[in-house]
Amino acid sequence: MRKIIDFHAHIFNPKIAHLAIENLEHHYGMPWECLGTFTDMREEMEKSGFYRAVIFSTPTKPTQVVINNDFLFNLRDERFIVFGSVHPDFDDVKGEIQRVKNHGLCGFKFHPDFQAFNIDDDKALFMYEEIGSDYPIVLHVGDKKLDFSNPERLSKVLEKFPEHKFVAAHMGGYSVWDKEAKSLVGKNVWFDTSSTMWEVTPEKMVDMIRAHGADKVLFGTDYPAISLKREAEKIESLSLTEEEKEKIFYTNAKILLGLE
Repeated sequence: MRKIIDFHAHIFNPKIAHLAIENLEHHYGMPWECLGTFTDMREEMEKSGFYRAVIFSTPTKPTQVVINNDFLFNLRDERFIVFGSVHPDFDDVKGEIQRVKNHGLCGFKFHPDFQAFNIDDDKALFMYEEIGSDYPIVLHVGDKKLDFSNPERLSKVLEKFPEHKFVAAHMGGYSVWDKEAKSLVGKNVWFDTSSTMWEVTPEKMVDMIRAHGADKVLFGTDYPAISLKREAEKIESLSLTEEEKEKIFYTNAKILLGLE
C-alpha cells in the first residue's frame, strides 16, 4: 500500500466544529463533505489508509489565539503532525510563537483572507522572522475575491526570507492560477495540491506540477472539505510517473518535516 501524508487538513474544537463548517460552506458557496473533528478525521484516515496528516486550526481573531493553540496542544495522536498558529494582531506574537515551539508543534499555518492581513505586511514579516527557517509555514494563497493572499505578495516575502520553508496552499493560487504561474512557479516554495482539482482539469494539474517541479509539491486534501480517499484518488489518476506520485504523496513531506 502507498504511504500517504496529507499535508493540509483542518480539525476544529468539537464545540464549534459545526459552526466552522457552516461558515466555510457559506464563504466558498459549496457543501463540505466531512465533520472536521478529531474522531471523524481518524475514521477517515483508517478508511483511506493514510500514514500521517498535518493538522491545522487557524484563529480568525486575536482573542481566539490562546484557546485555539491550547486545543492543538492536546491533539495527541501518533498519526497527527500538528501545526500551531497566531494572529498578527495578538498582544504577544513573539511569546505565543515560542509557546507553540515549546509544546513541540511542528510548524505554523496562516490564512491571510480569514485573518485579514496581507501576506507581505510588516506585522506578517515579523511573524515569519520570529518563526525562523526551521519550521514549515503554510499559507493560504490566492483568492479572486480578496487581495490579502495575492501570490504576488508571497513572491515578495520569498525574496526577504530565502531560507524559510514556505508552503503555498492550493498550488500557490487558489482561483487565480495565472498569477500563481507568473509569481511563484519555480521559486523556493512548496505547493500543496489541496482544493485545486475542483476547478482545474487533470491535464492542467499535471502541467502545473511539472512546471513547478514534482519535488516541490505536497499532497493535501483540505479536509473536511472533501473525503481523504476521494482526494487521493484524484491525484492518483493523474498522468504522472510513479516517481512523481511517490514524491507528492510521501517523500517530499517526509523530507520537509524531517521524519525518520
